[in-house]
Amino acid sequence: MKNTKTVSLFLFFLLFITLSSFQNTYNWQLKKIENGITIYTRTPENSKYKELKAVYQIKTSLSSIIALLNDFESFPKWVYRCEKSMALKKDSDNHIIRYQTVVAPWPVDNRDMILEVNSFQDKKTKIVYQKVNSIPDYIPLVKGHVRVREFRALWTLIPLKNGFVEVNYELLVNPGGNIPAWLVNLALVDGPFDTSVKMREMLMNEKYQKTTYSFITNPE
Repeated sequence: MKNTKTVSLFLFFLLFITLSSFQNTYNWQLKKIENGITIYTRTPENSKYKELKAVYQIKTSLSSIIALLNDFESFPKWVYRCEKSMALKKDSDNHIIRYQTVVAPWPVDNRDMILEVNSFQDKKTKIVYQKVNSIPDYIPLVKGHVRVREFRALWTLIPLKNGFVEVNYELLVNPGGNIPAWLVNLALVDGPFDTSVKMREMLMNEKYQKTTYSFITNPE
């Protein structure tokens, strides 16, 4: 009887995990397809703010994408409304803390955020991940800016055949202040779409194409 109960609990656990995975994959709602870029949104539980996912493919190396994502000073050239970006602390290419400011449309105050960046590769699948999370109290508040206290993003770089990489970018951000959630959700798609278009252009830069990392193995 005890073994039967144990097996039943185990099967229930597997079913729960399967259903959770199914919901996590399929409750995205398509919002835009243009220029090879697909944008989805969804509303997570216990959140007023929608989560976004951008998906597209590009012929490049895994390392080149991380090289661009780690080149924080270049962000004003391609990241939507980014005014300034810099590294505050760099322990390694895998772990960096950075500071970023965002220009908000008038009359909204500009935002700033401190973000912890962790990059790693699954050695079996060769998929590369970069996780980005806010650590808002890392430095004191900066005059003239509203500190973003909730920001999380995940870059998933999936190697494909013939040198292509599928880029999946997931983002959830609460800009803080008195901006209503419905307005934030309404404007959610355009910024990441613009960033994705410019990112593909930036990746053609020779300095990113030539960059390699010891923790990343590009598939043969």
